[in-house]
Amino acid sequence: MNKKELTEAAASQNRITRAEAEKVLKSLTEIVTKALANGEKVVLPGLGTFEISERPERDGRNPRTGETIKIAAAKTVKFKPGKSLKESINQ
Repeated sequence: MNKKELTEAAASQNRITRAEAEKVLKSLTEIVTKALANGEKVVLPGLGTFEISERPERDGRNPRTGETIKIAAAKTVKFKPGKSLKESINQ
């Protein structure tokens, strides 16, 4: 499902216009992004939890040359599905 399909589904399910659904989706995305950037955990009951995880610096290999390179430390987002989401996809 892409953004257009998601906004159309949300609009029809909630009897609002597609433009209104798109505004809500954009707002939700911005709020979650800001919270994660501030180091907060975002919990959406029934869906799951988004949180920041830190990857340490590590060694890697250039696939073309085989040369060892350093891969810089980085932050990444992890998603842990909630219980009801797990149950609904495993039925």
